[in-house]
Parts: sequence; structure tokens; C-alpha cells
Amino acid sequence: MYAAHINPSDSSNIHCLDTHLKCVAQKAAEFAKNFCSEDWAYIAGLWHDLGKYHPEFQSYIRENSEAHIFGEIPKKGRVNHSSAGALHAVEKFGSHGRILAYLIAGHHTGLLDWCGTEASGNRSLQERLSEEKEKARLKELLAFNLPDFDKPKPSSRPPTEATLDFGHSLWVRMLFSCLVDADFLDTEAFMNEQKADLRMAEFSSLAQLQEALNKRLSSFVNMQGELNALRTNILAQCRRKASERSGLFSLTVPTGGGKTLSSMAFALDHALKHGKSRIIYVIPYTSIIEQNAKVFKDIFGEENVIEHHSNFDDGSSETSRSRLACENWDAPIIVTTNVQFFESLFAARTSRVRKLHNIVNSVVILDEAQLLPVDLLLPTLKAIEQLVLSYKTSLVFCTATQPALTRSSAVHDLKKHGLNDVLEIIDDPDGLSGKLERVTYHFPEDLNQSREWEDIAQEMQVHKRVLCIVNRRDDARDLYKILKQQDGDEGLYHLSALMCPAHRKSLISEIKERIKDESLPTRVVSTQLIEAGVDIDFPVVYRALAGLDSIAQAAGRCNREGKLGHKGGQVFVFVPPRPAPMGILRKAEFAGKNVLRIAKANGEQSLTLDMFKGFFDNYYNEVNSLDKNDILAALKSDRFEFEFQAAARKYKIIDETAHTSIVVLYEPEYDDIQKWLNILKNELQSRWVYRKLQPYTVNIPKPWFDTCVKSGDIEEIITGVFFAKNVSSYDSALGFIGNDINLSEQGKFVS
Repeated sequence: MYAAHINPSDSSNIHCLDTHLKCVAQKAAEFAKNFCSEDWAYIAGLWHDLGKYHPEFQSYIRENSEAHIFGEIPKKGRVNHSSAGALHAVEKFGSHGRILAYLIAGHHTGLLDWCGTEASGNRSLQERLSEEKEKARLKELLAFNLPDFDKPKPSSRPPTEATLDFGHSLWVRMLFSCLVDADFLDTEAFMNEQKADLRMAEFSSLAQLQEALNKRLSSFVNMQGELNALRTNILAQCRRKASERSGLFSLTVPTGGGKTLSSMAFALDHALKHGKSRIIYVIPYTSIIEQNAKVFKDIFGEENVIEHHSNFDDGSSETSRSRLACENWDAPIIVTTNVQFFESLFAARTSRVRKLHNIVNSVVILDEAQLLPVDLLLPTLKAIEQLVLSYKTSLVFCTATQPALTRSSAVHDLKKHGLNDVLEIIDDPDGLSGKLERVTYHFPEDLNQSREWEDIAQEMQVHKRVLCIVNRRDDARDLYKILKQQDGDEGLYHLSALMCPAHRKSLISEIKERIKDESLPTRVVSTQLIEAGVDIDFPVVYRALAGLDSIAQAAGRCNREGKLGHKGGQVFVFVPPRPAPMGILRKAEFAGKNVLRIAKANGEQSLTLDMFKGFFDNYYNEVNSLDKNDILAALKSDRFEFEFQAAARKYKIIDETAHTSIVVLYEPEYDDIQKWLNILKNELQSRWVYRKLQPYTVNIPKPWFDTCVKSGDIEEIITGVFFAKNVSSYDSALGFIGNDINLSEQGKFVS
């Protein structure tokens, strides 16, 4: 019997290769049926391990298995088993065989570049298909007259709407997802029955989840007040529009309109109407994802809602059902981030791509859609367009400030590459915006006249409960220090991304509780991290001049629940001492200033939906490129010559090269942090340890990181894991301060 796998603890327990190939082929075909490409997926599964039939591999796997059992070092290095099937596909089907070659050659290492560069670190597919040694090995295999080598060319084509400039590459990636997930699942069923059995646990059906949501929503029916009446109307419109055709939607609802539950109601109703498989709720920041996930878990049950993001740790083992569902998104409700969702659509690694086939036939809600990555906008929109046109996905742009993403935009690239047929769910967005206007805006008389932080601090002290949002981390620190010097630190808070997630989460919870008591002073200075989706409510908000979307999001933290009446909240926009940082933020500020100047000349005293359209058109025109890394060019080919790894490297929402992540000593969790670090030091690391440490990490600019390493304040615990070892480098109010003790007046932590 030919072996596909051998149980490392029992060499007599052999996974039959014939059985494995047929099972993987059937599973992959089942996954690909959703986009009518099951014949391609079936052959990919059938041929993906053809190289394992070779005597050299069979000798390798048996000898290595015995070595593992007796604790010995394996006698032979790895034997290439993935090139044979790739070569066979090209020899059988010519250039169309490259489709299968990408899938088979990369089913362990990831999708390859056709030509490749030294930067990829891997040989290109073209090189792999030219290896004489592997061609000779394939010839030997074919002489064995093994079953299922001879198959006709698949007759199905890429989805009709799949375009050469991106669609064909996404189709190959979708097929790759089907193969990889099928291979993982069948191998797991043999190697780890416990994990395989856990996957069999059933989730609630979408109909049952709809019933749970209806039960929760029924408790709001008799609630009084104008705001609740508006929320009820928004919900009703979402449920009516859910019966519309599958496709692109926008949900334009001002902050406080209840769009989280209304959008979920739309998604569930729409999914049941059109037979869709799951709901994927995509959120821009990890800092707010837990808030939405908790709302959904309270309604649907924790077991039915899967969080997939870098900060998530459910405290469970590696084999928990929720942890397993993160691998391939096989669950009814997924809550994830822009980074996880969109980077996966351009990924090459098997672990990232594995889940893609489960995006097919789903409903995707993009919360705070205005935060789509601007310099990656064109490839992002192409991915969205293909999901809707070719993969039966409905997608909702959900925000108070809709970005201009359609071909009606005044932006040249969007006129050509923008989206078509986006259906607005709300009947009268302008009218709703007016009814839900909870703040009065105060814009500066002179948009070019900056103000000093001392002036802003004095104004803030007039208000007992006030939030100020600034554009820079050091601006937040400067204003915080001035406020502290002027009036002490009672009820004074600072928030920025230089504070670890656990610290920020704790402070935001504390602030939410404190502002409930109107007698207590509560003054908060924050960077933009508080703007998108953080459910917090101040009567007064100050906002440093920025893009109109940011100003509107800041206003969403003011009179959020409408308790101060129509336009009762006060939002003061000011020109800070320094402009926003160079790059995207500076361009957004400039575009915002231009639109405000025109509005001011026209006597406009608020922010209207037309102003947002003008802002986004202005903003996108200011950006140097909406595809700054030429990603679409790497994925455009009529000969299936794609640069998958190059595109994956280029499509990064967060520039990892500009910052380095470090573990910090956050005092309230000091003992736990030291415990996890000790495990790493003792070389017992595993993924669960990294997840435990994630809430205590901070990303700092590379030059600052290099300085701290040279001074000895940061050390490398194990390869790639860095630790700010001095307790004085993390301040209880400001977060990470490095070796600049002048930034802190708190002194050292007591360890």
C-alpha cells in the first residue's frame, strides 16, 4: 500500500495514498461547486500528491516515521512530492495546466510567482516546471500505470465576470483555497481524530440565529423617544431591502442610529432569502472589534460567533471549536478585521488563503467603510467587485460617511475602476442625517490660523466632561501634560496606540463608567483610535483639523445617545500647532480644509452628505496613487503568469516595515507578562503563548526601536520577539516612553 501519511506514534497506522487523493479531490470539488469550478478542484485534489507514489518518497516517509517513533534524527531530508502533479498538469493541458500547477506546486509552501524575484525567497513556478530531475521522476511515475493519472481537461471556465486584470488570479486563489482546506481536513481526520471530531460539532442555523435576533429586537419595540423611533425605522428599512437581489449595498446611517444590529438584521434576512452560508462582519480596528463581537455573542451565543483577529484569545486550547473555525471560517458568523479579510484576498500563504472559499456565497458587512486603505483602493475595489460578480457574495458598505467608490466619482481612476450598481438601503439618507444631527459644529474663522495647546487646554478646563482628539501621538502627550500641569490629573486620561491593547481597553471601560456621573470631571485626550466605533458619549468634543470623515467620526462621540436634544452636543474644530503627519493623513486634512472653506463661503454650518462626497473626491485626487504598489499589474495576465507572492508582499494595510512590535511591562498584568515571557525564554513557545502576549504589545516606529535596542532598553527574547525590559519605559498614563524619562512624572513601577 502506498502511504500518504504515517501516524508518528504508530508506524502500522498508514493513511492510504489512493484514499487520501480521492477524498481530497471530492472535498475540494464540493467546496468549488459554489463557483462552478468543481472539475478543476477535483483534478487538483487527485494529482496534488502524485509525487508521493515515487519509491524515493515512500522510502523517505517510512524511514522518517520509524525515526520519530524511536526518538532518532530522521535519516533523510525532505523529498519533493509536489512538482510531479504540477508538471503532469502542464504536460497534459499546456498553458491551461498552469492553473493546476500553481495549486499543486504550492499546496504546502504557498502560491508561487510565475517568474519570481530574489525577494520572494522561493523558486518560481517557471523554474519548478523546468527541473530535469523532477521531469525524470514524473516519467518514472507514469511508467507505473497508476490509477487516475489520465484525466480529460476540465471543461469549466473561470466565472464569466472574472476579468483578466484581476479576476483570473482571484479564481486561481479560490481554487487554491479549496485544495488547501480539503487537504488539511482530510489529513487532520487521519492524524488527529480529536480535532476532526470537534469540527463536526454543529453551529446554530441562520434561521435559528435570525430567531434569536428577532427576540432581542422585540425588546426594543415599546421603547419611547424620537431617537428610538428613528432606530426602529432604520431597522424596518433594512429588513425591507433584504429581499433585494444579491449584490452591492450601502447603509448610510449616522452614528447613534443603531446600524450594528440593523445591518446584522439585513444580513440574516438577506442570507435566508438568497440561501447564503454565513455572515462576515469586517471591522477596521482591533481596538473596537471586541465591542461588536460581544454584542453578537450576547444575542447569538458565544459558540456561534467566531472572532478572528490578532488580539483575540478566548482562553481555550488549540483544539477548541472556535479556534479551529478561525482556520477556515467554517462558522455562521465571523467577526474579523480589514487586515485579516482583505490581506487574505491577496495572500499567497496556505494558512491565509485556506478560508477564502468560505467567503463565497456569504454576506459581508464592511463597518466604517470610509476606512478602506486609500493607497490600495483600486485592488481592494477589484476584489470586492469580483466577490460580488463571480462568487455570489453580497456586500454592505456600512458607515455614516460613505466614501465615493462608484464610477460616478470625479476621480479619474474611479471613473474607470469604480463600482457599479450600489443600492442604498436607506430611502432618504439626507433626511435621516438631518433628523439624527445631535451636534452643533463650531469651525474656526480662519482655517489657516493655528492655535497653541495651552489655549486648547484652557478651553477644555471650562467643561467638566470633554474629549479632545488630535492627529499625532506626541500632540496627545503634549496636551495631556499641559492639562495635568494646569489642573492636576483627577479625571484626566490619555489614549494612544503607544498604550498596549489591555491598557487602552481598561481605560476606556473606566472612562465609560466615570462619565455617567455628571458631577465628576472627566477630560480625555486621545488620538484617532477612539473615533471609529468606540461607544462613548461626551457632551463636548474638540477635534484637531483633519479629513471630514474623521471630524464626523469625532462628532459621533458627542451626544451619542441624543440626551442633549437635537444639535445639543458641541463639537469644536481647531487648527493645531502642527499639521497632520506627512502622507495620507496630511492629504486628508488638506482635502477637508478645502471643502470646509467652500462650505463656509456658502454659509454651511454643518456637515452634509454632499460635503462628504466632495471631500472624498478631493481626497482621492490628492493621493499619489490608488494602487501605489502596482498590485493589479502583478496579477494581470492572459497566460496565467501571475506574481502571487509579489502581490501578497505589496498588499499590506499596515506597513510592517515601518514599525516593530514590542512586548511591554503593563503594571497591572506584570506577573502574567513575566510568566509568558519565561515560557518563551525556555523555548517552550507555541501559538497560544503569542496570543497571551498580544494584549501587551505596542508598535513603535523603526528608528525609535533601533535607538532603544542600542541603549539596551529593548532585548530580543527569541527570534522576532522583542521586550521592553525596563519597567520605567512604560508609563501608567502615557504608555511606552522608551528611555525618555522626561516624558513621565510617574516614576518607576514597583515590580
